[in-house]
Amino acid sequence: MWTPDEIARLCYEHYGSRLPKQGKPEPNREWTLLAAVVKIQPITGQACDCPDKQVQVTKEVVSMGTGTKCIGQSKMRKSGDILNDSHAEVIARRSFQRYLLHQLHLAATLKEDSIFIPGTQRGLWKLRPDLSFLFFSSHTPCGDASIIPMLEFEDQPCYPVSRDWAHNPSMEASGNLEATEDKRKCEDPDSPMTKKMRLEPGTPDRKVTNGVAHHQSFGNQGSGPVPPSVSCSNVTSEELATVTGMAPSGAKVVDVYRTGAKCVPGEVGDSGEPGVAYHRVGLLRVKPGRGDRTCSMSCSDKLARWNVLGCQGSLLMHFLEEPVYLSAVVIGKCPYSQEAMQRALIRRCQNVSSLPKGFGVQEVKIQQSDLLFEQSRCAVQAKRADCPGRLVPSGAAISWSAVPEQPLDVTANGFPQGTTKKGIRSLQARSRISKVELFRSFQELLSSISEDKWPDSLS
Repeated sequence: MWTPDEIARLCYEHYGSRLPKQGKPEPNREWTLLAAVVKIQPITGQACDCPDKQVQVTKEVVSMGTGTKCIGQSKMRKSGDILNDSHAEVIARRSFQRYLLHQLHLAATLKEDSIFIPGTQRGLWKLRPDLSFLFFSSHTPCGDASIIPMLEFEDQPCYPVSRDWAHNPSMEASGNLEATEDKRKCEDPDSPMTKKMRLEPGTPDRKVTNGVAHHQSFGNQGSGPVPPSVSCSNVTSEELATVTGMAPSGAKVVDVYRTGAKCVPGEVGDSGEPGVAYHRVGLLRVKPGRGDRTCSMSCSDKLARWNVLGCQGSLLMHFLEEPVYLSAVVIGKCPYSQEAMQRALIRRCQNVSSLPKGFGVQEVKIQQSDLLFEQSRCAVQAKRADCPGRLVPSGAAISWSAVPEQPLDVTANGFPQGTTKKGIRSLQARSRISKVELFRSFQELLSSISEDKWPDSLS
């Protein structure tokens, strides 16, 4: 039907041709992340007499998002007119909700063909049975899915964290920004500091095997200092068991790729111990913030939630007979572990119970493409080589939806790009995918339907 590389290529081409220059990273200085929702539909009129024949499908990007930022707790607003979380995955999902609202409007007003058909109850609709949606992300989602084992023959993400630092968390809060920045660079497998720690000369690059990330080096970095060795004997068997299950038989796990996402208050928390036991897996996490703590859950947690509750949200559920689930998740070329993705998105939710009828944990298909996003951190770092200045994440986020009116939306710091402090409370200072604007679209949908055709939940 489709391959991961076909999905990645489609999304990269859509990014290049349909998204504006405004909001994209500044060449050789900025990078960003990309996510999208793709509609999969079998081509009509195919002969189905041969069970082994591959079904031919059409693939269409229906929503797309870019972005790497989220706002701190102090900047959140009860009015719902600011985007709290502008990571690409969240932007793509909100853009998808905008697409679903438009499709419901088409179905309810009988104006054009829609992806929805009437359900069995008054006022309710359901997805056409021949349609499915998959989710693409150019990088492993932040949080639990990014905690990936590192084997002894790979690049190590950073010098092992000292026990002194692990038991002195006040360092980050004390205003030691330089030390904090270095720690963040170390924790990120794609950062320049990380990439200095190279494989020994003559060691070949590795690819994903047996579901374990074997980090590939992009570009020609100079050789750096050799990090101190980390022995698995330094940690307890319980700590080691959290990640060694992801390693090929006989391989020695010496460290893990780090996530900057912090454990939510009330969780057990990370140990901060050197090497493989630095993180605990399976925990809920919030995205990191510089100074001002965020309240945004990690993208791993949000994808896990969508895999149980659907992508449509509570407002749209008023009109739907069943949730809109993703059939697959495709990740671009990056540090990756099939085991970590399965754990983060599916397995840790298996004990969720008491769900309403029609809801449940989905066995979503998870695959990785071998195609690298050209404006990812890895790709930009490899191309810029000797360029002066620091490589930084783009501060802008782009939203695109397959809707006829104003499909594009470019934001920064949660508001449309260019918004001034004086204009923040105006209608023009609202993103089209903000909570308040999605609610306004829902109200418009409701007003286009006569009350006698409203679903029971709204009557």
